This record gives sequence, structure tokens and C-alpha cells, in this order.
Amino acid sequence: MKISVQGHDIYAYTGGKPFNPAQPTAVFIHGVLNDHSVWILQTRYLAHHGWNVLAIDLPGHCKSEGPPPESVEQAAATVIALLDAMGIAKAALIGHSFGSLIALQAAAQAPERVSHLVMVGTAFPMRVSAALLDGAVNAPMKAIDMVNTFSHSMMAPPPSALGPGTWVPGGSKALMRRVLASNTQANVFYIGFKACDSYTGGETAMAQVKCPTLFILGLQDQMTPPRAAQSLIANAAHAKVVKLKAGHSLMTEAPEAVLHGMVDFLKT
Repeated sequence: MKISVQGHDIYAYTGGKPFNPAQPTAVFIHGVLNDHSVWILQTRYLAHHGWNVLAIDLPGHCKSEGPPPESVEQAAATVIALLDAMGIAKAALIGHSFGSLIALQAAAQAPERVSHLVMVGTAFPMRVSAALLDGAVNAPMKAIDMVNTFSHSMMAPPPSALGPGTWVPGGSKALMRRVLASNTQANVFYIGFKACDSYTGGETAMAQVKCPTLFILGLQDQMTPPRAAQSLIANAAHAKVVKLKAGHSLMTEAPEAVLHGMVDFLKT
């Protein structure tokens, strides 16, 4: 569905179900060079088990209009504006990587609006190497290859989001190339990485979050290793930590485990 937010249409995948104001809502936020589709298993399940699901494409990405957010704070304001546009008083926010920082900042800016916070593959600070920042501008295809090398722990982990034997890094590379090509006016690759690298408010934001927080971390994650989330965990008032045998692309490498962790947490 398309939702008018801050003067632009934002796309949100709903899991094939109409929005029901009587149900709880979960907003899913993707990472750099991703889109709503990375949450396909988790969103479909929740949508068919009593939840409204809004898995967004960030502004300037794929089916969403507007300029891509240049900071975590700007993206968080868009998420809050999305809740306003849909008349949602309170929602669970679920984010991966860059999206986890956006969810965190939104939960800090409007703590009364967030029932649960789920941070998947997160870190603070979320530093991006100078080589990747340069590559995002000057050699994006090479940089996409580099990101995928560091984002996956296995070539075809069972069961994977698309079934046993799926070439997970290849699928991820194809998605990233498509997302990059979806915006010919702005480099969403560089802008997203720069926003991650520049974000300094993580610990302060975490201390302002009032709701329970779930951290889902990959034991073999080379992009945001579990130790890089410790400052956030230490500052969370109500933290639960789940560590999975996976890399940074947890939703494709360990889809069932990510789903089960979320479902159990959302029951609290």
C-alpha cells in the first residue's frame, strides 16, 4: 500500500492483509541497499497471526518517493510521521542494521508510541570503513560484492528464506543492485552508509527508550559483530538478547530463528 507521509508516497508491504485498527501493528525497517522484501517471512507470518504489518521502503528507495534520509534522525522522523498518517497510537518497531538505528531513534523520540523495539544485526557506533564509503561512490558494484562477503556466513545456509540450496549472497547482491538502480537522482548506497557512520546518539537514545528491547545478533556477523552492540544492551532498561548462528543477513540465513525470537518477544 502507498501512504502519504511528509508530502511523499511511502510504500508499505502489508503481508497481503488489510489494515485493521483493532489489531496491534509492527513496522519493519530495512537496512542500506535493502527494501521491504528482506522481511518477507516474518511479515507474512505476523500478518496472518493477528498483527498489522507495515514493512516500508525507506524514502527514495524502490517504491517509495522523496529524498533518501541523510541521517538516522531524519529517517526516524519519517517513521513517526508514518504512524501519524495511519492513526497508529502505538506500534512495535523492528529494524535491521541501519533500520535498527532508525527504530531506536524513533523509540527515543516518541517513547509513548512504541510498544516493543527489535534491533536485528545492530551496533553502536555503526562505523563504516573509508574503503566502503569510497566504494559506494566510485565503485558501487565492487562495494556491493565487498558488503556481501562480510554479510554472509555461508553460501547456502539451510533452510534460508527462499529454501534449501538458495545462493543467499547472490540473491542479496541482486537485491542491492536493484535498490541502487531504483534511484537515479541520489546515491542511496553512500547516503545510507554515511548516515550509519555519522550517527552519534545511540547510547543517549537507548537510555530514553521505555519499552522492552530485543537484540537479535549474528554470532558470525562481520559487519556488526555482537560485541559492537554491548553499549546499547548496557543502556537498555528492559533488554533481551538472542544470538544466532548466522552472519549479518540474519533474516535470510536464519529466518525461522529470527521469526521465533520476534514472536516470543512480541507476546510479552
